[in-house]
Amino acid sequence: MFELFIARRYLRAKRKQVVISVITAISVIGVAAGVMALVIALAINNGFRDTLQRNLLGATAHVSILEKQPGTGIEHWEDMAPKLARIPHVRSAAPALYESGYVSGPVQGAGVAIKGIDVRPSAPLADTLRHLKTGSLDGLRAAGDLPGIVLGARLAENIGAVTGKQVQLVIPNGQLTPFGPRPSYVRLRVAGTFESGFYDLDANWGFLSLPDAQKAFDLTDVVNSIELMLDDIYQAPQVASVAEKLIGPKLAATTWGEQNKQLLGALTMERTVTVVTIGLIQLVAALNILITLIMMVMEKHRDIAILMSMGAKASQIRKVFVYEGALIGAVGTAVGLVIGYGVCYFAQRYQWVKLDQQVYSIPFVPFEPRALDGIWIAAAAMAVSLIATLYPARSATRIAPVESLRYE
Repeated sequence: MFELFIARRYLRAKRKQVVISVITAISVIGVAAGVMALVIALAINNGFRDTLQRNLLGATAHVSILEKQPGTGIEHWEDMAPKLARIPHVRSAAPALYESGYVSGPVQGAGVAIKGIDVRPSAPLADTLRHLKTGSLDGLRAAGDLPGIVLGARLAENIGAVTGKQVQLVIPNGQLTPFGPRPSYVRLRVAGTFESGFYDLDANWGFLSLPDAQKAFDLTDVVNSIELMLDDIYQAPQVASVAEKLIGPKLAATTWGEQNKQLLGALTMERTVTVVTIGLIQLVAALNILITLIMMVMEKHRDIAILMSMGAKASQIRKVFVYEGALIGAVGTAVGLVIGYGVCYFAQRYQWVKLDQQVYSIPFVPFEPRALDGIWIAAAAMAVSLIATLYPARSATRIAPVESLRYE
């Protein structure tokens, strides 16, 4: 196609007007910068979302069956759990007991969220507890002199707890006396520590076996949650809808998305704002392409007139400048994608950007670029580049050959 040939010659030719060459280079850099910035920004957003989601779901359920009005606990949970486990996409249904207390170690004490879990060998376990940082779950299963507890790694570090040593669990309203409730004290042995990568979990949570948790809080064989783990976390709304029909009016089924709605909503909003804000870079690049092509039309009016006098059609003249804009957009997009994905790869591998884990819950900025994001970013960059060619291409076809050559 001679239109593409001419477009390439125009872009590569040495011009008398150096400013056009400079603006062309700036246009390419602008497109590349916009594409690169979007790739990196979306990779960071994806990284935060996926990392937080993965860490949260490593210790919590995909769908939770809870009481609508906290009271006596979930009745007949032993009969209900097998029925829930038969719902499509449900891998397991396990009981859990959530309570709060105060754990005291050799150095100091701290508040703790206690979760009582089924620790029998056949029972399902959260991913966080499958690979403990220290110790093992055998300490929760063993019937020793003291009940075992698995603490978050940051919590154990803060209170000075060591695996195999004792800590004390303080329950503020553990005993009811004629004079009112008073604290109760339970001696525990640290069976191990876990590290989920999510600071709030690692600094505040502890796991007991379900019978030990019920005994510590002076409860009968009750639970306040039945936790469903799924083979596809995005099926959680459908599973919750089916579960609602089985559990009765006193209970409610909530999904992981509903439980973390505020956090996930903030990340979604951040993604939208990022796309809009960084997308403005592409508009600047499109403006540079527009200026480049307008100046090129002004410089090449004699060439255009000669082509038209030799029989070139208006549509062919338009294509010349459309192809020029497309070439600028394609080069800039390719460069931006290569640099963007390259930066993401090395930043993730070598953990370039460190974070305060107490503030951000994770130790470094995660970069997780997706191929689909690169496809739509490239498509958007090319679309903006092509739109910028419409006016210059149309202006080129309005040149009158006779008038342009009269004074040459």
